[in-house]
Amino acid sequence: MSQDLLTLSSPAANRVLAEYSEDPLGFMTRCAREFGEIVPFRIEDRLICLLTNPMHITEVLKDPLLFIKAKDLQILHGLLGNGLITSEGDFWQRQRRLTQPVFYHQRINSYGAVMVDYTKQMLQTWCEGEVRDVHDDMMRLTLNIVMKTIFNRDVTDGEASYVAHALDEAMNWFVYQMNNSLVEEQDSNVDRRYQDAIALLDDTIYAMLKHRRSSGEEGEDLLGMLMQVQDADDGSRMSDRQLRDEVASLMLAGHETTANSLSWTWMLLAQHPEVQAKLKQELKMALDGRTPTVSSLSQLPYTHMIIKEAMRLYPPVTDVSREATRDCEIGGYFIPKGCTLIASQWVMHRDPRYFQHPEVFNPERWENDLEKQLPRGVYFPFGDGPRICIGKSFALMEAVLILTTIAQAFELELVPDRAIELQPSITLRPKHGIQVVLKKA
Repeated sequence: MSQDLLTLSSPAANRVLAEYSEDPLGFMTRCAREFGEIVPFRIEDRLICLLTNPMHITEVLKDPLLFIKAKDLQILHGLLGNGLITSEGDFWQRQRRLTQPVFYHQRINSYGAVMVDYTKQMLQTWCEGEVRDVHDDMMRLTLNIVMKTIFNRDVTDGEASYVAHALDEAMNWFVYQMNNSLVEEQDSNVDRRYQDAIALLDDTIYAMLKHRRSSGEEGEDLLGMLMQVQDADDGSRMSDRQLRDEVASLMLAGHETTANSLSWTWMLLAQHPEVQAKLKQELKMALDGRTPTVSSLSQLPYTHMIIKEAMRLYPPVTDVSREATRDCEIGGYFIPKGCTLIASQWVMHRDPRYFQHPEVFNPERWENDLEKQLPRGVYFPFGDGPRICIGKSFALMEAVLILTTIAQAFELELVPDRAIELQPSITLRPKHGIQVVLKKA
């Protein structure tokens, strides 16, 4: 017999919204430590449950029909439309099936040279002793790479700035919506900037689609492959509107997560010179100054561990939320239709039940296949289940290739006395960037 959620301990309703708005990551962590494996609480009229049992997390993420994307992500339809990130049900299944071949391993590997070439182009603009915001640099670099892989051409500064501006405004708008949900009179300027940015993004993407259509060339880039895929049942192809939505989703997911992961990695390396020294030693032995390639990846186990550990401490996405489409049961507790279920990477990745000294940056913890020894639902930086990030292999390969290319040329030292503040939004960004001083390696 299932039990009622009200029988569980939960944080007091009158302090939930204030604590969550002020520090969502701290709030979730405290809930997990104080109240157990299912923590119910309310924000406005929404019943929310934080899950901290890996089996419960896996159960929710493996069933995309019973547990759909929650309302907090659905408000991004203006940016992402009905793309893979936001679509649901049969339509999502169809789009996932159509898009999956675009991300087959051999296709992803072909983009390795693009990633390294663009990184080298960026390094030509870097100078010894210069102070830079490495987050800005990683955002621009990964955006240029994903635009090249989508459209197979170097985007103009204008095109890149329009896309970057739209994504920045979307992040700011999302944070504003989450933090001001109870404010009756919302700031119309925030909404207007968001809508203007989306319109500019639409103009940019549709112009590229129109150019591709008029040229008569479909190409072997991501856009070309998306244009060519056909539904096996009816032979239909994606409309321009659907192509726009999938391209916008690729732009967000294809550069934002990698850029943030690399930014946090540079911060951690600067804070831990002993790890940076081991990285340099591995690069010397494996590459000896040679340009990294896809074939080099297998020779860089410590580099992979650095990325994996950085994503443990600073996951690209801090939590995934799902909404129950009907009454159901989890862990012996009744879950009503409409209840929002949250699985927090931030909480699980720092859980002392599974990670010794969880707050410590220790890449060596991933030796001896630790990930395979962990229960499923403990470490999931790219999500899990059928809706696991379709670009996971792309992102991991990109992170390692960019990290190794830069680390062979420069060391990055943090500018002293500059606070680095977390900004949990759709992704986990450094709110005011990460200021570094460049030093020749």
